[in-house]
Amino acid sequence: MKKQPSVASPWGQSYRIAFFSLYGATLLAALAWVFSSFHQITPDTQAVVFRFGKPVNVESSGMLFAWPKPVDRVEIIPGPARILQHDVLPLQRSEQQKLLSADQRSSDAGAGAGYLLTGDSGVVQLNMQVFYRIHSPLRYVLQRSHIDPLLDRLAQHAATLVAAGRDLDTILVARPETLQNDSHAAQERSRLRSDLKQQIAHDLALLKGSDNDPGITIERVDVASSLPDNAVDAFNAVLTASQRAEQNIAQAQNEATLQLQKSQQQADRLIQQAQASSSEMHAKAEVATQTITKLAQVRATGSDAGMLQRIWREKISAVLSHAGQVITVNPDDDSKLILPGPTPQVEQPSSSSQWYGGIP
Repeated sequence: MKKQPSVASPWGQSYRIAFFSLYGATLLAALAWVFSSFHQITPDTQAVVFRFGKPVNVESSGMLFAWPKPVDRVEIIPGPARILQHDVLPLQRSEQQKLLSADQRSSDAGAGAGYLLTGDSGVVQLNMQVFYRIHSPLRYVLQRSHIDPLLDRLAQHAATLVAAGRDLDTILVARPETLQNDSHAAQERSRLRSDLKQQIAHDLALLKGSDNDPGITIERVDVASSLPDNAVDAFNAVLTASQRAEQNIAQAQNEATLQLQKSQQQADRLIQQAQASSSEMHAKAEVATQTITKLAQVRATGSDAGMLQRIWREKISAVLSHAGQVITVNPDDDSKLILPGPTPQVEQPSSSSQWYGGIP
């Protein structure tokens, strides 16, 4: 006789299902654990491999194999060609006022929050942005949580020193009445950023090689300067007054130039009229004195002794021709000589008028 297969009990079937379920879950977990060892590193990043908590290797872009946790741990950081940006918030007035209590904000303690003292006893606010690059991935990973506070402190230190070594106009570089040209303003802005960058880089160099070295390099520093609101209003008022003064000066210069041109034209006309009148009077004087001048020359040379008598007869004839009668009196004789003047001609009536009955 054939032996009949034994039928498993319900408990046996339960154990069998539980075994295969646990086996499948273990297999899936093992596969997931194995596949978690492969990491894709993008071109703009790099990976630092930690083995049992100690950094052992740095990998660039590509496929990376590392043992799964807890053996290896992979931390992705920006690549060496990538420039990172950090905003220096502690320099901003709004951020510093958050650290003050209500009593401090209302008192003098909060009046100077966010402002730096300049070399000429002015106040200015600098909003800075620091751009840096990672040059030591291992040190950067170890100091990653402390880099932002470190940059804040270094930026504050640099801003305090640079602001104290400059006057307000040099930091602002925004007053057209004190600047020579735009190129000078650009040079001052570039010099301000360069000094801030050099000061931060100098402070970072002091940490190089120590346990606090962040492993970064400062690429550049951007800065925007501003003033308190009441100072801005005062500067705007001064700038407006300066512009109005320049406009008034320009208008006055234009009016003065126009008035000068009109005066010059009038003076030229007067000079021309005076010269013409002088020439005319000189010509008339020469004509009027021509006889006297000739007589003086003749008497000086003695060439014509009878010229004076001729001139006298010409002049006396002209005078007598206009006289009605002339009475000459001899002082030594009581007799009078009367020379009658020219007899006036009486118009005679024409024969034609008598012929035709005209009235004489």
